[in-house]
Amino acid sequence: MAKRSPWRLIWAAGDLRKRLLITIGILVLYRLAAQIPVPGVDRDVVALVMSGQSPGTGFLQLLNFLSGGTLSNFSILAMGVYPFITAEIILQVLVPIVPQWKQRFDEDPREGQQWLEKWAYVLSVPVAALQAIGQIRLFSFFAGGLPVLKNFGFQGANLLPSLAIIISMTAGTMFAIWLGQIISEYGIRRQGISLIIFAGIVAQLPFNFAQLVGNTAIPPVTRAIYVAIALIVLVVTIFLIVVVYQGQRVIPVMYPAQRVGRRMSMPVKGTLPLPVNMAGMIPLIFASSLLALPGVIASIFLVSRSEVLANLAIGLQRAFDPGQSGFYWFSYFLLVVLFTFFYTEVLFLQQNYGEQLRRAGARIPGVLPGDPTQRYLTRVLRRITLVGAFFLGFIAILPYLLTLAIPQASQGGFSALMLMSASGLIIVVGVVRDLVYHIEGELRMHGYEERILVR
Repeated sequence: MAKRSPWRLIWAAGDLRKRLLITIGILVLYRLAAQIPVPGVDRDVVALVMSGQSPGTGFLQLLNFLSGGTLSNFSILAMGVYPFITAEIILQVLVPIVPQWKQRFDEDPREGQQWLEKWAYVLSVPVAALQAIGQIRLFSFFAGGLPVLKNFGFQGANLLPSLAIIISMTAGTMFAIWLGQIISEYGIRRQGISLIIFAGIVAQLPFNFAQLVGNTAIPPVTRAIYVAIALIVLVVTIFLIVVVYQGQRVIPVMYPAQRVGRRMSMPVKGTLPLPVNMAGMIPLIFASSLLALPGVIASIFLVSRSEVLANLAIGLQRAFDPGQSGFYWFSYFLLVVLFTFFYTEVLFLQQNYGEQLRRAGARIPGVLPGDPTQRYLTRVLRRITLVGAFFLGFIAILPYLLTLAIPQASQGGFSALMLMSASGLIIVVGVVRDLVYHIEGELRMHGYEERILVR
């Protein structure tokens, strides 16, 4: 007799099978919609700009990565779900500042989170419209005067076509967000937006590999060495990410004795695991979105009639261009570290382990219950988060470090030697890990451990 692998029983659980099929179907729909171009776009001009022949297009490659490759054909989903992420960042930063909002979260964190998501949807609309204008102007700037979009302009007869283009791109973003919410509600729970981003990143993997293999500027033997290096870096990076994701500090907890009938049970020894990386891949998404925003805003003023504004916009755009500026990667590292601490602190305060343990009558040996327990756990968490934060920051800038070490191999893009960007790799590993845990939990609920296979 042997236990049957839980993965063989996925299709035996009707509810889980239905959720998986819905998730797969929506992801396929998302990738199909990603192929629909914006009305009036000239794909030849877009291909010319995205070829990387013009200096400064590293920022466009970054936007293309964030959108899951949809910017390379100027799809209606060219902005992905990142306007929603940007809106969430804005609101989460403002919550501790605005007293009424902070009070809402203190009284009921769950209701506060629902309120934040509701207004993040609303704020996503103007953010998406602003980003759409910025991307169009950015393409026009790098196209050197070539018409990327026909009839685009806010004067005369071009007004209505321009509004139609902006509305279609904004609607595409909201459609992607809506698909993510459907996945969270009817598919894999709480994974909708993450899976939308995951699908876009994974879809670029074959293209990045073909780009590295087909780089004719590098001799065949050297190219084969670079491909081997890329595969080794990919495997080692995945291994390190998994190790850190699994890392945790185990805190001993004593639970009180309980009466069972006429008998009194002995005190129970338990543990409270604190993960090294509680924030997961969220800091990378936050940092990427925030660093994309200055370039988008600068692109609006690239064609300004004011020479001062235009020069400032060019300088800002170059400063946040990952293909030209080391400042971008330094900012990326710093923001990832800061966001890791910030998001971990927010999550930990919401869970309030000190109060939960006090209500359960449990305590940590040598620590008073209640607030002292919460402060002790906070100190421990901050120390282990320091390791996780710097690791995330290092992985985030690993493509840049590789391009410094082997500059020739970076001709295919700033993530050429990793086949996908390091942040994208962390997102993929994190989503897969959460997905595996979720499916295993669902299978346990269906009692797969009690099923055996008789041979």
